[in-house]
Amino acid sequence: MDRKPYPSDLTDEQWALLEPLLPPAKPGGRPRSVDLREVANAMLYLLRTGCPWRSLPHDLPPWGTVWASFRRWRDDGTLDLLHDALRDRTRTEAGRDPNPSAAVLDSQSVKTAEKGGRAATTLARRFRGASATLSSIPLD
Repeated sequence: MDRKPYPSDLTDEQWALLEPLLPPAKPGGRPRSVDLREVANAMLYLLRTGCPWRSLPHDLPPWGTVWASFRRWRDDGTLDLLHDALRDRTRTEAGRDPNPSAAVLDSQSVKTAEKGGRAATTLARRFRGASATLSSIPLD
């Protein structure tokens, strides 16, 4: 890595855990020209900052390369494999069974503001046309 690290970059220990779980290069064709660690770092940067794909910094791999890798890993189950491995390791280190026995889902409903009635209509909509003057506006 020939750049200044971002806070979201993988440490050497984290990379050693994830690297064996990533798919190998496809046989035949051109050899990989991009470092998979940098692709993973770019994905983590996106997750951490929330920036659009096309706004990745220039010192990370091109956004199209990162997007194609993300799409491929999502579709072939690599992201699920990474998630499961990290969850299992975290639970084991906490002294818990790697396989959770229960899950909790939470949701919230929020009532939106209701629109209606005369008060919700602006003056411009109530009095259309060129003949509307200040004297025609009710002052109640």
